[in-house]
Amino acid sequence: MTHALVSPPAPRVAPAWLARYRAVRAQSQALCAPLLPEDTVVQPMLDVSPPKWHLAHTTWFWETFLLKEYAPGYELFHAEYAYLFNSYYNSLGSRVNRADRGTLSRPALADVLAYRAHVDAALARLLTERRDLPPVFFELLELGLQHEQQHQELLATDIKYILSTSPLAPAYLGEDLFELKVKSEKVRVEAGASAESALNVSLLTSNSKEASWLPVPGGVHRIGFQESGFCFDNELAAHDVLLAPFELQNRLVTNAEFLAFIEAGGYRDFRYWMGEGWDLAQAEGWEAPLYWVRHADGWHRFTHHGLQAVRPEAPVTHISFYEADAYANWAGARLLTEAEWETAARHFGATTSAGTWLESNLFDPQPLPADADPTQCHQLLGDCWEWTYSAYHAYPGYARAAGALGEYNGKFMVNQLVLRGGSCATPENHIRISYRNFFHADKRWQFTGIRLARSFNN
Repeated sequence: MTHALVSPPAPRVAPAWLARYRAVRAQSQALCAPLLPEDTVVQPMLDVSPPKWHLAHTTWFWETFLLKEYAPGYELFHAEYAYLFNSYYNSLGSRVNRADRGTLSRPALADVLAYRAHVDAALARLLTERRDLPPVFFELLELGLQHEQQHQELLATDIKYILSTSPLAPAYLGEDLFELKVKSEKVRVEAGASAESALNVSLLTSNSKEASWLPVPGGVHRIGFQESGFCFDNELAAHDVLLAPFELQNRLVTNAEFLAFIEAGGYRDFRYWMGEGWDLAQAEGWEAPLYWVRHADGWHRFTHHGLQAVRPEAPVTHISFYEADAYANWAGARLLTEAEWETAARHFGATTSAGTWLESNLFDPQPLPADADPTQCHQLLGDCWEWTYSAYHAYPGYARAAGALGEYNGKFMVNQLVLRGGSCATPENHIRISYRNFFHADKRWQFTGIRLARSFNN
């Protein structure tokens, strides 16, 4: 995504930027630390990239957009890495096909880690030795940090999918979980993120409460980025929307509720489904969310700790838009539009303190339900990305940025749907109410969930 700084960044001394840079970079490597080198090469489907590739691509980003431009005399670590680790920037030259990233047995993981160390040292020298860096450099530095945090979420979800494809159902983590959690909390504090609720949120437990309906008044509402600081360009420009009054449920749909849909034959009844979704579900043999398997003693799901029993009270996750929409139809409700979602989030004062985030459970990103307490902002931020019934397209007045970074957002604004709210695999200080995620309707490997809505004339 390209970016915008709606107001100038607050003055920061180089050591503060460097500390934040190092903390973000450390969190990426910490996510990969429990893996075997063999795990980091695997690409079991097109949407998933090998962890080794993520580590190298994010490093290529820093090298390409900052070091080559602003570090006089910078020496490339390897001349061919631009070809290997460019993602989709056509203006920067040819690259390995996305589907072939898993064929890159070389460079070895050790070489990629050496590449990261090379770039990190050069960036540190640049920040500490130069005093004439222009404001645009710090805008790009902020963008690079946000970009790497996006890949941290992808690392968490891609690792889960990679391990799930093994017949051994291997656990991502072993007995040293507590030690790794302590390390993750140290990384979180060093990153300057808000830590007030990280450990408490990860320990939340609640019974699956009966959902209630929350009214939101109709009228003219303003959506889009309205604060100061960083945002991606697809959050601009803020604009007014006219909404009819509506209601939304005060929490996400739970596994227990979705199980009722399964047991009622929801996957076998075309009446609830989009035609395209129905055809896909039949062709792929879908009968439950991704990672669910039926055992003699009930449903289990693959997690970062291997196969575990489905927790009834947890939010259902890893479902496609088609499944979310079918469930909503079966339940006599609908999905929110993205304008309704953002209006509700602003209306109820949603904050990140009530959600579960990557830092809360860095090595165990499993969604934990938040209480349906009005003071807890109704799970609107965190836990699961919420599918909306809105196509991903440009806001009024959107203009694609010039140059390579203009390829990040604009060219993807077709045939995808918007998701809102962040998930338990999203870094907490990366999210905001106006953040727009987007995926094709069939995607299931992200932590995607359901929130029901209805119009007052239902």
